[in-house]
Amino acid sequence: MDTNSLISSLIISENFGEKLEEIVKKRLKMNIREFAKEAKIPQSTIYKLLSGEREPNLGTLRKIAETIARFTKNSEEFIAVIASRSALNQLTSYEIDVEGKGVKVREYPANSFDEAVVSAVKAERDGAKAIVCAPILSPVLEKILSVPIVTIIPKNDLLDSIKIAAKKGLSKP
Repeated sequence: MDTNSLISSLIISENFGEKLEEIVKKRLKMNIREFAKEAKIPQSTIYKLLSGEREPNLGTLRKIAETIARFTKNSEEFIAVIASRSALNQLTSYEIDVEGKGVKVREYPANSFDEAVVSAVKAERDGAKAIVCAPILSPVLEKILSVPIVTIIPKNDLLDSIKIAAKKGLSKP
């Protein structure tokens, strides 16, 4: 479901609160507190909307719609590549063919181990289906993330690692 259809379904829903909660938790994979913060709406207002105690005014509805749009606009399937800028410069395409399917690739540059971990967490939050990274990083990421992690093996091409990640990540339900 595209962003506009998602927002429309919320607005026309007979139970706004239930639909909002479903979108926030299942589609955006956020908790209510995070959503309220991102939407810049008091948590108490969100909870009143969820319980049906209150209907949204136009300003609140606009903030909710903008937040949903912001977090669903990048909901296409993609593989994240976490590496230094010099390694990322090897990428010549941001869509690769894997078994006849076009798979998007997004770069997450990092210049230190800490930046790489932060980038990986961000990539998972952005919806990455798998992550390609350096061997030194993969054991840590496997412990803290739930998406498949594929290590860039120096003897292999970066593109081969992305294809492996795509096969692992896109086969998950």
